[in-house]
Amino acid sequence: MKTIAVTLRASVVLMVIILAYQLAVTGIAQAVAPEKANGSLIYNNRNEIIGSELIGQNFTSPGYFHSRVSSIDYNGASSGTPNYAPSNPDMLDRTQASVVAWQSENPDVPVSELPVDLITNSGSGLDPHISIRAAEVQIPRVSTSTGISADQLQQLVDKHTKDRELGVFGEPTVNVLLLNIDVQKLVSGQ
Repeated sequence: MKTIAVTLRASVVLMVIILAYQLAVTGIAQAVAPEKANGSLIYNNRNEIIGSELIGQNFTSPGYFHSRVSSIDYNGASSGTPNYAPSNPDMLDRTQASVVAWQSENPDVPVSELPVDLITNSGSGLDPHISIRAAEVQIPRVSTSTGISADQLQQLVDKHTKDRELGVFGEPTVNVLLLNIDVQKLVSGQ
């Protein structure tokens, strides 16, 4: 009986500690970086949520820059990806299908210039970023489809390029959602 009482008391104390810790971390995050703590949400001019800077979206129209492939269909409720080896038949089939789709959507860009991040998914399946080169090879298609000059599109890519984390970690990237929002503004004349 004594063991049960000690176990129950320890469980209650640990639950209180964990709850206090969660509340403290949430409070600090809300005080220090409320936008990031709330998901880095992006709103349109009608104050409606259109996305998050942190979660990739599926753009299929030729008038938009395309994101990385997502093995979870960009479903933010479930992050992750299958850990297929490069020799896995499912991985090979999906990658080959991605290359064929790329060729049909971008006939002016040789497959040899296709950046690997446009045919592979990230570890989470939700990465909103692509490499600078992955954005630049899409400029001809987006320009042809929208009528926006290649120079203007290059300026948008440059504007939405984020440098390495702390100047040393990772590679420079482009946030596809933010880039496409500006493309849409140019198309609609805003």
